[in-house]
Amino acid sequence: MLEQFYPKRYEVSAYVIPYEHYQARGYKGIIFDIDNTLVFHDAPADKQALELFKRLKEIGMKTCLLSNNKEPRVKAFAEKMDSPYIYKAGKPGVRGYERAMELMDTNRGNTLFVGDQLFTDVYGANRAGLYSILVKPMNPKEEIQIMLKRYLEKPVLYFYKKKHLRKA
Repeated sequence: MLEQFYPKRYEVSAYVIPYEHYQARGYKGIIFDIDNTLVFHDAPADKQALELFKRLKEIGMKTCLLSNNKEPRVKAFAEKMDSPYIYKAGKPGVRGYERAMELMDTNRGNTLFVGDQLFTDVYGANRAGLYSILVKPMNPKEEIQIMLKRYLEKPVLYFYKKKHLRKA
């Protein structure tokens, strides 16, 4: 039952994922969450994020930002990143993920998802049939509703790590 929340891969940061590895295996697009995945919650696009998106474009990867946040936040970030975006995405519903693939002209077989939350980001990506990558949240100080989700995520992450990371 918990497997529906398990990511395909778990990384410490969106900035250490071997995107070239995925590109060489036929992946063409990446859907990213924003807050606590690419930058601290509500932070503007920074140099690290801009350099990542530039690198992705150079290797031929398309991007789309998918956020449950409101349009002013998502649009401002997306404009700096020069990336299409979807706000109020309704994660973990699949419609936002499907729309992101439409915007990138990709499909379930060649699209990655990168996010920091199990119950919205990863669960939604898994429901949409995507290869999901969970990253550690960038900032441990979060809004109360996110803190509550993190508390609930702990046992799921424990069993995920027990099953998938013991071989390492």
